Amino acid sequence: MAEVKDLVQKVIVGDWKDIARMTQEVLDSGIKPEDLIHQLQGGMEIVGDKYSSGEYFLPDMMKAARCMNFALEVLKKALGGDAMQTLGRVLIGTVKGDMHDIGKNIVVGFLKGVGFEVIDLGTDVSENKFVEEVIRYEPQVVGLSALLTTTMHEIGVVVKKLEEKGLRSKVKVMAGGAPVTADFAKRMGADAYAADGGAAVKICKQLVKS
Repeated sequence: MAEVKDLVQKVIVGDWKDIARMTQEVLDSGIKPEDLIHQLQGGMEIVGDKYSSGEYFLPDMMKAARCMNFALEVLKKALGGDAMQTLGRVLIGTVKGDMHDIGKNIVVGFLKGVGFEVIDLGTDVSENKFVEEVIRYEPQVVGLSALLTTTMHEIGVVVKKLEEKGLRSKVKVMAGGAPVTADFAKRMGADAYAADGGAAVKICKQLVKS
């Protein structure tokens, strides 16, 4: 019979074999789904820390996120009609003119894994689309990703458009991507900069509380 610690360790090492079966076994042992989710989210935070410290790399993060997704599918069924509690709502996308999404997808996976509701707008997202979806979903955080030096200034364009529409005070803006730095994000008007998925988790937790 699988135990909670075994399941959490599977997530940390990114071994998705038997994750669904083990999740069900742990639930059958009597643990509440909400408590197990909390334990697994802690495992994902460990993975994020390992990535931020250089111990883990992109494939390690992707495997862990895949494990978490398999476990969550089982947990959602166990919760039945009850909605899973979320840490907050994050709207995220890669800015206009940029089709890169690997980094963004990893951030999405980690945010979902630790308990955020994430609306992923994909790539090549215009400032008007960001505004439209902010109005629609009312997120607490907007994540802007730019992977090209030619598109990184679009972060500032989106922030300016949010200001023009009177939405800037209602959301926190987090920026990231290969060419983006903390200083650049600040100059573009963002509230925070995230270097990777692990950092994004910690920053989003701070932003939803501020």
